[in-house]
Amino acid sequence: MSEIKSKGITRRAALGAGAAGVVAFSMPSIIRANERSLKVGVYGGYFKDSFDKHIFPGFTEATGIAVESVAEPTGEAWLVQLEQAARAKRAPADVSMMSQVAMLKGQKTDLWAALDLSKIPNSENLLGNFINKYPDGRVAGVGAVSWYVNLVSNTEVIKEEPTSWAAMWDAAREDQLGLLALVSNSFLLEVTAKTFLGGTQVLDTEEGILKAFDKLAEVKPNVRLWYRDEAQFEQGLKSGEIPMGQYYHDVTGLAIADGHPVRSTFPKEGGILDSGSWALSRASDKVEEAHIFMNYMSLPDVQSEMSRKVGTSPTVKRPLLNLTADEFASVSSEIDPIIPRYDMYQNRSDWLNQKWTELIVG
Repeated sequence: MSEIKSKGITRRAALGAGAAGVVAFSMPSIIRANERSLKVGVYGGYFKDSFDKHIFPGFTEATGIAVESVAEPTGEAWLVQLEQAARAKRAPADVSMMSQVAMLKGQKTDLWAALDLSKIPNSENLLGNFINKYPDGRVAGVGAVSWYVNLVSNTEVIKEEPTSWAAMWDAAREDQLGLLALVSNSFLLEVTAKTFLGGTQVLDTEEGILKAFDKLAEVKPNVRLWYRDEAQFEQGLKSGEIPMGQYYHDVTGLAIADGHPVRSTFPKEGGILDSGSWALSRASDKVEEAHIFMNYMSLPDVQSEMSRKVGTSPTVKRPLLNLTADEFASVSSEIDPIIPRYDMYQNRSDWLNQKWTELIVG
């Protein structure tokens, strides 16, 4: 992360800079074809700007396929737009980067075209949890990017580095924590289950989920801020006003590089590993181009470069990366991560939100 840190670039501001030169020679089997194109939906702002500057030109150079990028709105608004357009047999984007919850919701309406992994041979590079499948086994999406939410702390206020998520429940942390405000983005039920209840499988049932809620409720006296605005917590963490909580590992790394007294810890139970997937709208007629695109994005060299420049965690297997041990350790961990139970949020959304308000943030 040294380069991105020194430039003070935000988490999604410089994706894949320099990757084009690396990967252009990695796909000799691609047949160049002029005047081919693909619409790709990505998160807006710096993230989209970065892809436009650094990733998409290299993809076009390697494949001859031009990219028209489309800025996705936040939340689930893009999913709704894609579904409405698909019913009209239109595709505002051929390929889109989608959250895992959105992937599951899109499966309910058969929104995602089934992918042929034989046409995405680099998908073999991906870790297993980055292949998104329909219940019947069809492939709905492949891993695009991933990132960790870790246990973070201010080194001046909390001298000894914590080793477990259980530190958040410590009575010494009263009125000191900053935690994400939503049940569906904090993944604190999973943290609680992994730390105290033997694993996230306890969340298979409502009874198990209520046990997790009860244990999580015990942390409430320690919470100073339930945050939606990342900048608000980050400032409190840097100043020591809110000296512990959960936050993005890569953004915390930028703060460290800027000289702030903060640390990001991969707890013994694992950091929270969240991700987005590439998915193809069923209304798109750019099936071949989409497969070529996903194959390109699954190259280890691309993922390695994204880790260096952005601090995102690679979606491909560790031995395939050209990252040094220090480079890998700065963005990821060999500790088994906590994988969010996206199925739970899909199947019990209203009930979870109700209980979250009643028991945790109400």
